[in-house]
Amino acid sequence: MRITAEPLSVPTLDPFVIASGQVHATRSVLVRVTLDDGTEGLGEGACLPPVTKEDQPDALAALQRHSTLEALDAFPVARAALEMALLDAEARQQRVPLWRLLGGTQHLPIETDITLPILTPSRMAELAREWWEEGFRKFKVKAGHDLAADLERLHAVRAAVPGAVFQPDANGGFTVEEALQYLGTGLPFTCFEQPCATAAELVELSQQTKVPIIADESVKQLSDLGALTGVAGINLKIAKLGGLTRCVELGRAAKARGMKLMMGGMVETRLGMTAAAHVALAVGGVDFADLDTAFLLTQDPFEGGYQASGPNLTLPDAPGLGIALRR
Repeated sequence: MRITAEPLSVPTLDPFVIASGQVHATRSVLVRVTLDDGTEGLGEGACLPPVTKEDQPDALAALQRHSTLEALDAFPVARAALEMALLDAEARQQRVPLWRLLGGTQHLPIETDITLPILTPSRMAELAREWWEEGFRKFKVKAGHDLAADLERLHAVRAAVPGAVFQPDANGGFTVEEALQYLGTGLPFTCFEQPCATAAELVELSQQTKVPIIADESVKQLSDLGALTGVAGINLKIAKLGGLTRCVELGRAAKARGMKLMMGGMVETRLGMTAAAHVALAVGGVDFADLDTAFLLTQDPFEGGYQASGPNLTLPDAPGLGIALRR
C-alpha cells in the first residue's frame, strides 16, 4: 500500500470569518491511498484553527511520520484524512457506495443550509439575496463576535430574505444572557449552534429557550455526551472527531439518547463535503445539514461526488465516494 499527503488549499470567495478566527482558503490535507491491487482512495482532513488542534503543517507532518490510524490518534485531522482515503479505497474494492460500507440502509434526501460568515451587513445581505435566488432557504448566520453588530447583521439578512429560516452559529462567542438576547429577536430560528463556550452554559441556555441548542466545539468524543444533558443535539464533523467511523459511532449514540444531529464541516472542498454527506446517510439521516463549504470556494478541484440542485444534495451509486481529482 502506498500513501501520499499534500496540501489542499483553495481560496474562499469571501473571508470566512467566525467568532474565533478567520481563513481565506481551505487549510486541508489531501491523502491518496493506493492499495496493492491498484485501487485508489482519496481523503481530506480540514484544519480550522482554533477549533482543530492541528493546522495544515501539523497535519502534513503527522502524515509524513505515521502511516497507521492508531499512530495518528493525537492528530484527529490527519487521522480523518487517512481513514477517509482508506475507506474510500475499501468501498471501491467492494463496489459499494461508502455510506453502505458504513452501515447505511437508505438513500435519503439532504437539504443543506448556506453559511454567511461575519462580514459587513450589506455584504451579508447581498450574499443572502444571491443564495436565495439559487434556491437556498436555510441560512447559517455566523455570530458571537459582538452582540450589537451581530444583531445588525442578522436584521440586514432578514430584510434581504424575509422568507428565510435561520441556523445561527456563534462558535462559543456569547454568554448565556447574550444568546438569549439574540434569540429574543423572535426570528424563525430552527436551532442555535454552539452559542456559548462551555457545555455547562449550553445546558443552562437549553433550560431557558425552546430553540434547539446544538453543541459543536463542546463535543469532540463520545464521552463528551455525558455533560450535555438537556442539550438538544450535536454537530458531527469528520475532522473534529478524527474520522468517519467515529462520526457514525457518536451520531448513533446521540440518536439513542434522543438527541438531534447536525452534519457539518470545517471549510472543506467537495471531497470533504461528499464524505460528510455519506456519513449523514450512514447514521440514518440528520436533522440539520451544513454541507455547503465547497460552494464558498473560488475553485472546485474535484469532479463527481455529490450532485447539487441548489441546496439539495444527492449521492451517486458509484463505489466509494464516487469522486476524483479533475484532470
